[in-house]
Amino acid sequence: MHITEDPSNIAPADQAFGVFSKTPPWLIDPQKLEWLQSIDSIREDSKQEVPNLLRKRRLPPGLRVTTTAYYLGQALGAWKLFDQRGSSSNSRSGLARRLRKAFETLGPTYIKLGQIISSGEGIFPPELVEQFKMLRDQVRPEPFNLVRATIERELGNDLESIFSEFDETALAAASIAQVHRGRLRTGEEVVVKVQRSTIDQLVREDLAAMSWFAPALVGRIPVTSLANPPSLVQLFAETIVEELDFRLEAANMLDIARILVDTNQTALVVPRPHPKYVTRKVLVMEKLSGFAWDNVEEMRNAGIDTSAVIRACMIAFMEGAMIYGIFHGDLHGGNLLVQSDGIVALLDYGITGRLTEPKRLAFLRLLMGATINDVRVQVAALRDLGALPADADIEEVVQELGLEGPPVDPTKLTPEELTAQVREVTKALLGYGAKMPKELMLFIKNMLFLDSSMPQYAPDVDIFAEITNLAAYFASKHGERIANDVGIDPRQMPVDLQGVKGSLGLDSSVEQMTYRELHERREVIRKRMLNRQRPKKRILPSLRGH
Repeated sequence: MHITEDPSNIAPADQAFGVFSKTPPWLIDPQKLEWLQSIDSIREDSKQEVPNLLRKRRLPPGLRVTTTAYYLGQALGAWKLFDQRGSSSNSRSGLARRLRKAFETLGPTYIKLGQIISSGEGIFPPELVEQFKMLRDQVRPEPFNLVRATIERELGNDLESIFSEFDETALAAASIAQVHRGRLRTGEEVVVKVQRSTIDQLVREDLAAMSWFAPALVGRIPVTSLANPPSLVQLFAETIVEELDFRLEAANMLDIARILVDTNQTALVVPRPHPKYVTRKVLVMEKLSGFAWDNVEEMRNAGIDTSAVIRACMIAFMEGAMIYGIFHGDLHGGNLLVQSDGIVALLDYGITGRLTEPKRLAFLRLLMGATINDVRVQVAALRDLGALPADADIEEVVQELGLEGPPVDPTKLTPEELTAQVREVTKALLGYGAKMPKELMLFIKNMLFLDSSMPQYAPDVDIFAEITNLAAYFASKHGERIANDVGIDPRQMPVDLQGVKGSLGLDSSVEQMTYRELHERREVIRKRMLNRQRPKKRILPSLRGH
Protein backbone atom coordinates (compact mmCIF):
# COMPACT_ATOMS: atom_id res chain seq x y z
CA MET A 1 0.00 0.00 0.00
CA HIS A 2 1.37 3.41 -0.95
CA ILE A 3 1.36 5.96 1.89
CA THR A 4 1.39 9.64 0.96
CA GLU A 5 3.39 11.76 3.38
CA ASP A 6 1.62 14.78 4.82
CA PRO A 7 3.11 17.80 2.98
CA SER A 8 2.82 19.90 6.13
CA ASN A 9 5.43 17.68 7.79
CA ILE A 10 7.96 18.13 5.00
CA ALA A 11 10.46 20.89 5.69
CA PRO A 12 11.04 23.31 2.79
CA ALA A 13 14.28 22.54 0.96
CA ASP A 14 15.83 25.91 1.76
CA GLN A 15 15.63 25.26 5.52
CA ALA A 16 18.80 23.23 5.06
CA PHE A 17 20.79 26.47 4.94
CA GLY A 18 18.47 29.02 6.57
CA VAL A 19 15.85 29.23 9.31
CA PHE A 20 12.87 30.35 7.25
CA SER A 21 9.12 29.86 7.61
CA LYS A 22 7.59 26.43 7.06
CA THR A 23 5.19 27.79 4.41
CA PRO A 24 7.49 29.30 1.77
CA PRO A 25 6.13 31.73 -0.82
CA TRP A 26 9.24 30.76 -2.79
CA LEU A 27 12.47 28.83 -2.15
CA ILE A 28 15.90 30.37 -1.74
CA ASP A 29 18.93 28.95 -3.55
CA PRO A 30 21.98 31.16 -2.87
CA GLN A 31 23.74 29.83 -5.97
CA LYS A 32 21.00 31.25 -8.20
CA LEU A 33 20.63 34.71 -6.67
CA GLU A 34 22.15 37.18 -9.12
CA TRP A 35 22.06 40.03 -6.63
CA LEU A 36 24.11 37.96 -4.16
CA GLN A 37 27.03 37.06 -6.42
CA SER A 38 28.99 40.32 -6.05
CA ILE A 39 27.98 41.03 -2.45
CA ASP A 40 31.52 40.91 -1.02
CA SER A 41 32.74 43.65 -3.35
CA ILE A 42 29.58 45.69 -2.69
CA ARG A 43 30.19 45.42 1.05
CA GLU A 44 33.84 46.39 0.71
CA ASP A 45 33.00 49.39 -1.51
CA SER A 46 30.47 50.53 1.08
CA LYS A 47 33.05 50.24 3.85
CA GLN A 48 35.67 52.13 1.86
CA GLU A 49 33.29 55.01 1.21
CA VAL A 50 33.17 56.06 4.86
CA PRO A 51 36.72 57.51 5.13
CA ASN A 52 36.13 59.50 1.95
CA LEU A 53 32.90 60.97 3.27
CA LEU A 54 34.53 61.91 6.57
CA ARG A 55 37.82 63.21 5.17
CA LYS A 56 39.13 66.55 6.40
CA ARG A 57 38.27 69.39 4.06
CA ARG A 58 39.83 72.83 3.81
CA LEU A 59 36.53 74.33 2.68
CA PRO A 60 32.97 73.60 3.82
CA PRO A 61 31.48 70.68 1.84
CA GLY A 62 28.58 72.24 -0.05
CA LEU A 63 25.51 74.31 0.70
CA ARG A 64 24.14 71.75 3.17
CA VAL A 65 26.73 73.03 5.64
CA THR A 66 25.01 76.43 5.65
CA THR A 67 21.64 74.91 6.49
CA THR A 68 23.15 72.65 9.14
CA ALA A 69 25.12 75.53 10.66
CA TYR A 70 22.02 77.68 10.83
CA TYR A 71 19.83 75.22 12.73
CA LEU A 72 22.52 73.77 14.99
CA GLY A 73 23.87 77.25 15.68
CA GLN A 74 20.37 78.44 16.51
CA ALA A 75 19.96 75.54 18.95
CA LEU A 76 23.31 76.14 20.65
CA GLY A 77 22.78 79.89 20.78
CA ALA A 78 19.38 79.56 22.43
CA TRP A 79 20.82 77.07 24.90
CA LYS A 80 23.65 79.43 25.89
CA LEU A 81 21.21 82.31 26.24
CA PHE A 82 18.41 80.58 28.16
CA ASP A 83 19.60 77.25 29.63
CA GLN A 84 23.35 77.13 30.21
CA ARG A 85 23.38 79.30 33.30
CA GLY A 86 20.75 77.22 35.11
CA SER A 87 21.36 74.05 37.08
CA SER A 88 23.47 71.39 35.40
CA SER A 89 20.38 69.21 34.99
CA ASN A 90 18.36 71.99 33.34
CA SER A 91 21.33 72.91 31.16
CA ARG A 92 21.75 69.39 29.76
CA SER A 93 18.02 68.88 29.35
CA GLY A 94 17.64 72.22 27.60
CA LEU A 95 20.45 71.47 25.18
CA ALA A 96 19.08 68.01 24.40
CA ARG A 97 15.62 69.47 23.74
CA ARG A 98 16.96 72.14 21.40
CA LEU A 99 19.15 69.65 19.53
CA ARG A 100 16.15 67.36 19.07
CA LYS A 101 14.14 70.18 17.52
CA ALA A 102 17.06 71.06 15.22
CA PHE A 103 17.35 67.41 14.14
CA GLU A 104 13.63 67.34 13.33
CA THR A 105 14.02 70.37 11.09
CA LEU A 106 17.18 69.09 9.37
CA GLY A 107 15.35 65.99 8.16
CA PRO A 108 15.77 62.23 7.64
CA THR A 109 19.54 61.82 8.15
CA TYR A 110 19.55 63.69 11.44
CA ILE A 111 16.34 62.00 12.53
CA LYS A 112 18.04 58.64 11.85
CA LEU A 113 21.00 59.70 14.00
CA GLY A 114 18.58 60.75 16.73
CA GLN A 115 16.78 57.42 16.54
CA ILE A 116 20.04 55.51 16.98
CA ILE A 117 20.91 57.65 19.99
CA SER A 118 17.42 57.15 21.42
CA SER A 119 17.91 53.38 21.59
CA GLY A 120 21.30 53.68 23.28
CA GLU A 121 20.30 53.93 26.94
CA GLY A 122 23.41 53.41 29.03
CA ILE A 123 25.63 54.39 26.10
CA PHE A 124 24.56 57.93 25.31
CA PRO A 125 23.73 60.68 27.83
CA PRO A 126 20.26 60.14 29.33
CA GLU A 127 19.10 63.65 28.43
CA LEU A 128 19.75 62.98 24.75
CA VAL A 129 18.17 59.53 24.90
CA GLU A 130 14.95 60.81 26.44
CA GLN A 131 14.58 63.72 24.04
CA PHE A 132 15.50 61.75 20.92
CA LYS A 133 12.92 59.07 21.72
CA MET A 134 10.46 61.65 20.40
CA LEU A 135 12.05 61.28 16.95
CA ARG A 136 11.01 57.64 16.55
CA ASP A 137 7.69 58.54 14.93
CA GLN A 138 8.64 61.81 13.29
CA VAL A 139 9.30 60.65 9.70
CA ARG A 140 6.50 61.25 7.25
CA PRO A 141 6.04 58.75 4.40
CA GLU A 142 7.11 59.81 0.93
CA PRO A 143 4.33 60.55 -1.62
CA PHE A 144 3.22 57.46 -3.50
CA ASN A 145 4.15 58.84 -6.91
CA LEU A 146 7.80 58.91 -5.80
CA VAL A 147 7.50 55.38 -4.37
CA ARG A 148 6.06 54.15 -7.65
CA ALA A 149 8.82 55.83 -9.65
CA THR A 150 11.56 54.23 -7.53
CA ILE A 151 10.03 50.75 -7.79
CA GLU A 152 9.51 50.96 -11.55
CA ARG A 153 13.01 52.33 -12.17
CA GLU A 154 14.70 49.73 -9.94
CA LEU A 155 12.69 46.68 -11.06
CA GLY A 156 12.50 47.72 -14.71
CA ASN A 157 8.76 47.34 -15.19
CA ASP A 158 5.41 48.97 -14.48
CA LEU A 159 4.13 48.52 -10.93
CA GLU A 160 0.99 46.76 -12.20
CA SER A 161 3.08 44.29 -14.21
CA ILE A 162 4.76 43.07 -11.01
CA PHE A 163 2.04 43.46 -8.36
CA SER A 164 -1.62 42.51 -8.54
CA GLU A 165 -2.16 44.48 -5.31
CA PHE A 166 -0.11 47.29 -3.79
CA ASP A 167 -1.16 49.32 -0.76
CA GLU A 168 -0.38 52.97 -1.48
CA THR A 169 -0.46 53.75 2.26
CA ALA A 170 2.85 52.90 3.89
CA LEU A 171 2.77 50.18 6.53
CA ALA A 172 5.68 51.94 8.24
CA ALA A 173 7.89 54.91 7.39
CA ALA A 174 11.47 55.33 8.60
CA SER A 175 14.31 57.71 7.82
CA ILE A 176 15.92 55.67 5.06
CA ALA A 177 12.94 53.85 3.60
CA GLN A 178 9.29 52.97 3.97
CA VAL A 179 7.44 49.68 3.78
CA HIS A 180 4.31 48.78 1.82
CA ARG A 181 2.13 45.67 1.66
CA GLY A 182 1.67 44.07 -1.73
CA ARG A 183 0.82 40.91 -3.65
CA LEU A 184 2.83 39.68 -6.60
CA ARG A 185 1.21 38.73 -9.89
CA THR A 186 2.20 35.16 -9.04
CA GLY A 187 0.01 35.33 -5.92
CA GLU A 188 2.49 35.68 -3.05
CA GLU A 189 1.74 38.23 -0.32
CA VAL A 190 4.85 40.37 0.24
CA VAL A 191 6.32 43.34 2.03
CA VAL A 192 8.12 45.89 -0.15
CA LYS A 193 10.83 48.12 1.31
CA VAL A 194 11.46 51.21 -0.82
CA GLN A 195 14.29 53.67 -0.29
CA ARG A 196 13.41 57.36 -0.13
CA SER A 197 14.03 58.97 -3.50
CA THR A 198 16.64 61.56 -2.41
CA ILE A 199 18.04 59.98 0.76
CA ASP A 200 21.15 58.57 -0.93
CA GLN A 201 22.54 61.98 -1.84
CA LEU A 202 21.20 63.69 1.27
CA VAL A 203 22.96 61.21 3.60
CA ARG A 204 26.28 61.79 1.87
CA GLU A 205 25.89 65.57 2.03
CA ASP A 206 24.85 65.42 5.69
CA LEU A 207 27.75 63.16 6.67
CA ALA A 208 30.19 65.56 5.03
CA ALA A 209 28.58 68.46 6.90
CA MET A 210 28.55 66.55 10.21
CA SER A 211 32.24 65.68 9.91
CA TRP A 212 33.02 69.34 9.17
CA PHE A 213 31.29 70.60 12.33
CA ALA A 214 32.05 67.74 14.74
CA PRO A 215 35.63 68.70 15.75
CA ALA A 216 34.48 72.21 16.67
CA LEU A 217 31.95 70.78 19.16
CA VAL A 218 34.49 68.80 21.20
CA GLY A 219 34.47 70.06 24.79
CA ARG A 220 31.90 72.76 24.03
CA ILE A 221 28.70 70.98 25.06
CA PRO A 222 28.09 68.98 28.25
CA VAL A 223 26.30 65.93 26.81
CA THR A 224 28.95 64.29 24.66
CA SER A 225 30.18 61.60 27.09
CA LEU A 226 32.23 58.88 25.35
CA ALA A 227 30.22 59.55 22.22
CA ASN A 228 32.21 62.71 21.46
CA PRO A 229 31.02 64.35 18.23
CA PRO A 230 33.75 63.14 15.80
CA SER A 231 33.58 59.52 16.97
CA LEU A 232 29.77 59.63 17.01
CA VAL A 233 29.73 60.88 13.40
CA GLN A 234 32.16 58.14 12.37
CA LEU A 235 30.06 55.49 14.13
CA PHE A 236 26.93 56.84 12.47
CA ALA A 237 28.56 56.91 9.03
CA GLU A 238 29.72 53.29 9.34
CA THR A 239 26.17 52.32 10.24
CA ILE A 240 24.09 54.30 7.78
CA VAL A 241 26.17 53.92 4.60
CA GLU A 242 25.59 50.17 4.63
CA GLU A 243 21.84 50.78 4.93
CA LEU A 244 21.78 52.60 1.59
CA ASP A 245 22.14 49.37 -0.41
CA PHE A 246 19.32 46.88 0.11
CA ARG A 247 21.34 44.10 -1.52
CA LEU A 248 23.49 44.18 1.62
CA GLU A 249 20.39 43.95 3.79
CA ALA A 250 19.10 40.92 1.85
CA ALA A 251 22.52 39.26 2.18
CA ASN A 252 22.43 39.99 5.93
CA MET A 253 19.10 38.17 6.12
CA LEU A 254 20.64 35.06 4.55
CA ASP A 255 23.71 35.21 6.82
CA ILE A 256 21.63 35.41 10.01
CA ALA A 257 19.33 32.63 8.72
CA ARG A 258 22.38 30.43 8.08
CA ILE A 259 23.80 31.04 11.57
CA LEU A 260 20.46 30.09 13.12
CA VAL A 261 20.55 26.79 11.20
CA ASP A 262 24.16 26.11 12.17
CA THR A 263 23.33 26.64 15.86
CA ASN A 264 20.01 24.79 15.60
CA GLN A 265 18.10 27.84 16.83
CA THR A 266 14.62 27.23 15.48
CA ALA A 267 12.89 29.57 17.93
CA LEU A 268 13.52 32.46 15.53
CA VAL A 269 12.67 32.84 11.86
CA VAL A 270 13.96 35.12 9.08
CA PRO A 271 11.80 36.39 6.18
CA ARG A 272 12.92 35.21 2.74
CA PRO A 273 14.14 37.94 0.38
CA HIS A 274 12.74 37.53 -3.13
CA PRO A 275 15.05 35.64 -5.52
CA LYS A 276 14.68 38.31 -8.19
CA TYR A 277 13.27 41.56 -6.77
CA VAL A 278 16.23 42.82 -4.75
CA THR A 279 18.08 45.95 -5.88
CA ARG A 280 20.01 48.79 -4.30
CA LYS A 281 16.80 50.70 -3.48
CA VAL A 282 14.01 48.09 -3.46
CA LEU A 283 13.70 44.92 -1.37
CA VAL A 284 10.75 42.58 -1.79
CA MET A 285 10.47 39.99 0.96
CA GLU A 286 8.19 37.39 2.49
CA LYS A 287 5.47 38.79 4.74
CA LEU A 288 5.55 37.50 8.31
CA SER A 289 3.06 38.39 11.03
CA GLY A 290 2.61 37.96 14.77
CA PHE A 291 2.06 39.72 18.07
CA ALA A 292 3.71 43.10 18.46
CA TRP A 293 6.66 42.89 20.84
CA ASP A 294 4.90 44.97 23.51
CA ASN A 295 1.75 42.82 23.56
CA VAL A 296 3.11 40.52 26.26
CA GLU A 297 -0.23 40.02 27.99
CA GLU A 298 -1.88 38.89 24.74
CA MET A 299 0.97 36.44 24.17
CA ARG A 300 0.45 34.90 27.59
CA ASN A 301 -3.30 34.68 26.99
CA ALA A 302 -2.50 32.77 23.80
CA GLY A 303 -0.43 30.27 25.81
CA ILE A 304 3.02 31.55 24.78
CA ASP A 305 5.86 31.10 27.27
CA THR A 306 7.27 34.62 27.16
CA SER A 307 10.29 33.75 29.30
CA ALA A 308 11.25 31.14 26.68
CA VAL A 309 10.81 33.77 23.95
CA ILE A 310 13.22 36.26 25.52
CA ARG A 311 15.69 33.50 26.43
CA ALA A 312 15.78 32.27 22.82
CA CYS A 313 16.42 35.80 21.55
CA MET A 314 19.25 36.29 24.03
CA ILE A 315 20.96 32.99 23.18
CA ALA A 316 20.64 33.42 19.41
CA PHE A 317 21.94 36.98 19.56
CA MET A 318 24.94 36.05 21.72
CA GLU A 319 25.79 32.95 19.68
CA GLY A 320 25.90 34.97 16.49
CA ALA A 321 28.29 37.51 18.02
CA MET A 322 30.51 35.13 20.03
CA ILE A 323 30.82 32.18 17.67
CA TYR A 324 30.27 33.65 14.18
CA GLY A 325 31.00 37.36 14.59
CA ILE A 326 27.72 38.32 12.86
CA PHE A 327 24.59 39.56 14.61
CA HIS A 328 21.45 41.61 14.03
CA GLY A 329 22.49 45.14 14.92
CA ASP A 330 19.20 46.90 15.59
CA LEU A 331 16.97 44.98 17.97
CA HIS A 332 13.93 46.95 19.07
CA GLY A 333 10.22 46.36 19.44
CA GLY A 334 9.42 47.34 15.85
CA ASN A 335 11.76 44.69 14.46
CA LEU A 336 10.39 41.72 16.40
CA LEU A 337 7.09 39.88 16.04
CA VAL A 338 6.09 36.86 18.13
CA GLN A 339 4.09 34.32 16.17
CA SER A 340 1.25 32.28 17.66
CA ASP A 341 3.57 29.28 18.17
CA GLY A 342 6.08 31.41 20.13
CA ILE A 343 8.58 31.63 17.28
CA VAL A 344 10.07 35.11 16.92
CA ALA A 345 10.04 36.72 13.47
CA LEU A 346 13.19 38.84 13.24
CA LEU A 347 12.82 41.78 10.82
CA ASP A 348 14.87 44.64 9.32
CA TYR A 349 18.51 43.73 8.65
CA GLY A 350 19.77 47.12 7.50
CA ILE A 351 22.14 47.34 10.48
CA THR A 352 24.20 44.21 11.17
CA GLY A 353 27.24 43.81 13.39
CA ARG A 354 30.18 42.13 11.66
CA LEU A 355 33.33 41.38 13.63
CA THR A 356 36.60 40.56 11.93
CA GLU A 357 38.16 37.38 13.30
CA PRO A 358 40.63 39.26 15.58
CA LYS A 359 37.76 41.38 16.90
CA ARG A 360 35.52 38.35 17.37
CA LEU A 361 38.21 36.73 19.49
CA ALA A 362 38.64 39.95 21.49
CA PHE A 363 34.88 40.13 21.97
CA LEU A 364 34.80 36.50 23.09
CA ARG A 365 37.58 37.23 25.61
CA LEU A 366 35.56 40.20 26.87
CA LEU A 367 32.50 38.06 27.60
CA MET A 368 34.54 35.19 29.05
CA GLY A 369 36.43 37.66 31.24
CA ALA A 370 33.08 38.89 32.57
CA THR A 371 31.97 35.30 33.22
CA ILE A 372 35.03 34.51 35.34
CA ASN A 373 35.18 38.05 36.81
CA ASP A 374 38.68 38.83 35.49
CA VAL A 375 38.80 42.59 34.97
CA ARG A 376 42.23 42.52 33.33
CA VAL A 377 41.05 40.12 30.67
CA GLN A 378 38.08 42.42 30.07
CA VAL A 379 40.15 45.60 29.81
CA ALA A 380 42.65 43.92 27.47
CA ALA A 381 39.76 42.72 25.31
CA LEU A 382 38.32 46.24 25.16
CA ARG A 383 41.73 47.46 24.01
CA ASP A 384 41.84 44.80 21.28
CA LEU A 385 38.32 45.77 20.18
CA GLY A 386 39.48 49.33 19.67
CA ALA A 387 37.69 50.86 22.64
CA LEU A 388 41.06 51.79 24.15
CA PRO A 389 44.31 52.73 22.37
CA ALA A 390 46.57 49.81 21.39
CA ASP A 391 49.28 51.02 23.79
CA ALA A 392 46.98 51.41 26.82
CA ASP A 393 48.54 50.15 30.05
CA ILE A 394 46.07 47.54 31.32
CA GLU A 395 47.22 47.68 34.94
CA GLU A 396 47.08 51.46 34.98
CA VAL A 397 43.53 51.48 33.57
CA VAL A 398 42.38 48.94 36.16
CA GLN A 399 43.84 50.98 39.01
CA GLU A 400 42.71 54.38 37.70
CA LEU A 401 39.11 53.25 37.26
CA GLY A 402 39.01 51.44 40.59
CA LEU A 403 37.87 48.21 38.95
CA GLU A 404 39.08 46.07 41.83
CA GLY A 405 37.44 48.14 44.54
CA PRO A 406 34.50 46.96 46.64
CA PRO A 407 31.04 47.21 45.08
CA VAL A 408 29.11 50.43 45.64
CA ASP A 409 25.33 50.29 45.95
CA PRO A 410 24.10 53.12 43.68
CA THR A 411 20.69 53.18 45.37
CA LYS A 412 22.39 54.43 48.53
CA LEU A 413 24.23 57.31 46.85
CA THR A 414 22.96 60.85 46.55
CA PRO A 415 22.17 62.17 43.06
CA GLU A 416 25.35 64.25 43.16
CA GLU A 417 27.42 61.22 44.13
CA LEU A 418 26.00 59.22 41.24
CA THR A 419 26.67 62.07 38.83
CA ALA A 420 30.20 62.49 40.20
CA GLN A 421 30.95 58.80 39.62
CA VAL A 422 29.81 58.91 36.02
CA ARG A 423 31.68 62.17 35.40
CA GLU A 424 34.93 60.98 36.96
CA VAL A 425 34.90 57.63 35.18
CA THR A 426 34.06 59.28 31.86
CA LYS A 427 36.86 61.81 32.36
CA ALA A 428 39.34 59.02 33.10
CA LEU A 429 38.25 57.00 30.06
CA LEU A 430 38.50 60.02 27.77
CA GLY A 431 41.96 60.62 29.19
CA TYR A 432 42.95 57.23 27.87
CA GLY A 433 41.51 58.00 24.45
CA ALA A 434 38.54 55.68 24.89
CA LYS A 435 35.87 55.49 22.19
CA MET A 436 32.91 53.30 21.31
CA PRO A 437 33.57 50.99 18.33
CA LYS A 438 30.56 50.39 16.09
CA GLU A 439 30.25 46.65 16.79
CA LEU A 440 30.54 47.11 20.55
CA MET A 441 27.95 49.88 20.51
CA LEU A 442 25.51 47.72 18.53
CA PHE A 443 26.03 44.76 20.85
CA ILE A 444 25.56 46.80 24.03
CA LYS A 445 22.52 48.55 22.56
CA ASN A 446 20.92 45.19 21.77
CA MET A 447 21.75 43.75 25.18
CA LEU A 448 20.20 46.80 26.84
CA PHE A 449 17.05 46.32 24.76
CA LEU A 450 16.75 42.63 25.67
CA ASP A 451 17.53 43.45 29.29
CA SER A 452 14.83 46.14 29.34
CA SER A 453 12.32 43.55 28.05
CA MET A 454 13.04 41.12 30.88
CA PRO A 455 10.73 42.74 33.48
CA GLN A 456 7.78 42.20 31.08
CA TYR A 457 8.75 38.85 29.58
CA ALA A 458 10.30 37.12 32.59
CA PRO A 459 9.64 39.32 35.66
CA ASP A 460 9.98 36.60 38.28
CA VAL A 461 12.96 34.72 36.85
CA ASP A 462 16.00 34.80 39.13
CA ILE A 463 18.78 36.76 37.41
CA PHE A 464 21.60 34.77 38.98
CA ALA A 465 20.04 31.42 38.06
CA GLU A 466 19.43 32.65 34.52
CA ILE A 467 23.06 33.77 34.12
CA THR A 468 24.27 30.42 35.47
CA ASN A 469 22.03 28.53 33.04
CA LEU A 470 23.17 30.69 30.14
CA ALA A 471 26.82 30.06 30.99
CA ALA A 472 26.14 26.33 31.28
CA TYR A 473 24.49 26.34 27.84
CA PHE A 474 27.52 27.93 26.18
CA ALA A 475 29.92 25.70 28.12
CA SER A 476 28.18 22.49 27.04
CA LYS A 477 27.48 23.50 23.44
CA HIS A 478 30.50 25.65 22.55
CA GLY A 479 32.98 24.94 25.35
CA GLU A 480 35.55 23.18 23.18
CA ARG A 481 35.54 25.88 20.52
CA ILE A 482 35.73 28.69 23.09
CA ALA A 483 38.66 26.99 24.78
CA ASN A 484 40.45 26.61 21.44
CA ASP A 485 39.70 30.19 20.43
CA VAL A 486 40.72 32.12 23.55
CA GLY A 487 42.32 29.63 25.93
CA ILE A 488 39.56 29.92 28.54
CA ASP A 489 37.60 26.71 28.99
CA PRO A 490 34.11 27.51 30.32
CA ARG A 491 33.65 23.82 31.13
CA GLN A 492 36.39 24.06 33.73
CA MET A 493 35.69 27.60 35.01
CA PRO A 494 32.15 28.15 36.34
CA VAL A 495 30.57 31.58 36.22
CA ASP A 496 31.64 33.90 39.05
CA LEU A 497 28.45 35.50 40.32
CA GLN A 498 30.40 37.76 42.66
CA GLY A 499 31.40 39.85 39.68
CA VAL A 500 27.78 40.07 38.55
CA LYS A 501 26.67 41.11 42.03
CA GLY A 502 29.47 43.64 42.19
CA SER A 503 28.42 45.17 38.88
CA LEU A 504 24.95 45.69 40.39
CA GLY A 505 26.37 47.14 43.58
CA LEU A 506 25.16 44.15 45.61
CA ASP A 507 26.75 42.51 48.61
CA SER A 508 28.03 38.97 47.98
CA SER A 509 25.51 37.62 50.51
CA VAL A 510 22.58 38.42 48.18
CA GLU A 511 21.50 35.05 46.78
CA GLN A 512 18.55 35.94 44.55
CA MET A 513 17.15 38.85 42.58
CA THR A 514 14.34 38.81 40.05
CA TYR A 515 14.14 41.03 36.99
CA ARG A 516 11.18 42.76 38.60
CA GLU A 517 13.32 43.65 41.61
CA LEU A 518 16.17 44.80 39.38
CA HIS A 519 13.79 47.06 37.46
CA GLU A 520 12.57 48.61 40.72
CA ARG A 521 16.16 49.11 41.79
CA ARG A 522 17.00 50.89 38.55
CA GLU A 523 13.97 53.11 38.93
CA VAL A 524 15.36 54.29 42.27
CA ILE A 525 18.68 55.11 40.59
CA ARG A 526 16.96 56.88 37.69
CA LYS A 527 14.91 59.06 40.02
CA ARG A 528 18.00 59.92 42.03
CA MET A 529 19.79 60.98 38.86
CA LEU A 530 16.85 63.23 37.96
CA ASN A 531 16.87 64.88 41.38
CA ARG A 532 20.22 66.51 41.99
CA GLN A 533 19.23 68.86 44.78
CA ARG A 534 21.16 67.35 47.68
CA PRO A 535 24.64 68.60 48.75
CA LYS A 536 27.65 67.35 46.83
CA LYS A 537 29.96 64.75 48.28
CA ARG A 538 33.16 63.50 46.65
CA ILE A 539 33.63 59.77 46.22
CA LEU A 540 36.19 57.54 44.58
CA PRO A 541 35.39 56.69 40.95
CA SER A 542 34.38 53.11 40.26
CA LEU A 543 32.58 51.19 37.55
CA ARG A 544 31.24 48.71 40.07
CA GLY A 545 28.04 50.58 40.79
CA HIS A 546 26.80 50.76 37.20
